[in-house]
Amino acid sequence: MKNKILISLVFIIALIVSCDEDALFKNNPNELSPETFFATSAQVESAVNSAYASLQERGLYSRHMFFMMDNMSQENGRNQQLEADKVEYIQFSFNPNHVSIPLYWDACYRGITNCNFVINNEEKINEIAETELSGAMKAKFIGEAKFMRAMYYFFLVTRFGGVPINDGTSTEGQPRASVDDIYNIIIQDLTDATTTLRSKNVEDTGRATREAAIAFLGKVYLFRNNKSAALTEFEKIYGAFELEENFFDNFTEANEFGKESIFEVVYDDEIGGQPWGIPSTGTAEAGFRGQEYGLLNWFNVYISDDLLDEFEDGDGRIQDSFYQAGDDYCCGTIQESDLADASGTVRRAGWKKYQNYYAEASEDQQSGINFKYLRYADVLLMMAECVYENDPARAVGYINEVRTRPSTGLAPLSTSLNSGQVFDAIVHERKCELAGEQVRFNDILRWGIADTELAGSNFQAGKHELLPIPQGEINANGALTDADQNPGY
Repeated sequence: MKNKILISLVFIIALIVSCDEDALFKNNPNELSPETFFATSAQVESAVNSAYASLQERGLYSRHMFFMMDNMSQENGRNQQLEADKVEYIQFSFNPNHVSIPLYWDACYRGITNCNFVINNEEKINEIAETELSGAMKAKFIGEAKFMRAMYYFFLVTRFGGVPINDGTSTEGQPRASVDDIYNIIIQDLTDATTTLRSKNVEDTGRATREAAIAFLGKVYLFRNNKSAALTEFEKIYGAFELEENFFDNFTEANEFGKESIFEVVYDDEIGGQPWGIPSTGTAEAGFRGQEYGLLNWFNVYISDDLLDEFEDGDGRIQDSFYQAGDDYCCGTIQESDLADASGTVRRAGWKKYQNYYAEASEDQQSGINFKYLRYADVLLMMAECVYENDPARAVGYINEVRTRPSTGLAPLSTSLNSGQVFDAIVHERKCELAGEQVRFNDILRWGIADTELAGSNFQAGKHELLPIPQGEINANGALTDADQNPGY
């Protein structure tokens, strides 16, 4: 049984105790009275749990996050039955009226609102007696809210650029802030979290830890091209985690929170819930990727030739990431006919990562497999990126830790590679190691190679690095005008 965060349910139960029935349907938890709410440790914890909830909304990991990121990176190809809004991600044909981009935007801002509810009531939380909630626990709960607020702002700034800042103190619409302003919030929140969160050795699984905050802060610094600061953070946790000997163990329900895991988006099919089940949010305790991607089920997308062709001969990650004709699963062997879409077109491969076919004959709409947002292999490859220009041999060492895990079966790279060759190796390893984990599109954008890597798609440099700000948001926010729209839209 998972030791998980009961996000939506726990928070709703707490609200029933502390506010009237109408308050349950308010979108802004800051409208609740902290004088009556933040009185017990259970209430504080339930409020913090709600900060995680938006990760499970259909605009993020329960549905659109994986389609958006995997499709735009061209890791996925479209099968005939794929819905139009997901096809638009592959074709870069979305516009400000796209039906699903607002779900992503709104989920992030709902998450930020829930985080602000905790952070802005720090003084009230600190009034709780030490015998009820220790100072260290109060600080760590505030740190969790800051970690999550940083994550939601990171999701926004990487997809939209500068966005309005919601600090929880005003109900008025706010103008776009600069990219620098958003990153300053992210960096400050994560810096604070690194000093208050508990270590992974003592924290409950599923919650943000000190190590997760450090890894995330290093990632943010790398996205800001501050490699020295990024490396400083990564070195703090180097050796604190281990790689799974079996690569596939990273993507099964049975091995969640394993030794390679740093931070996961938590699901539990024993609790379940449809990904569009709750009005306005679609928060669910079970994921939908298994059904959507499953080659024996809806099979809405397949593995692109570009991604398949990237793998070296003999790379064990091919069998651990994808199903091809002749591969075994729990209940038989994948047939060529299993790889046909609704039109009868046979594809080369379907996804194995995050699929339940290793244990079940069929997927449904309630997968309990967690998403790995950060894992140690990602950190090692980011460390290589931090040092390859000045110390290519050291960078190769980090790469080799990843590529030579026992199940991968690859030979180590030579430490005599020059910096350019090492950079190419980093690009290659991240593409293979992290396929289908919603990282590649951001990678090729920050490396400045999207125009080349996405050649043949409709990607337009100078436009598609960012999504359009939802037109409904511009219309509803008096501080925004059409002039605030991202370039090209």
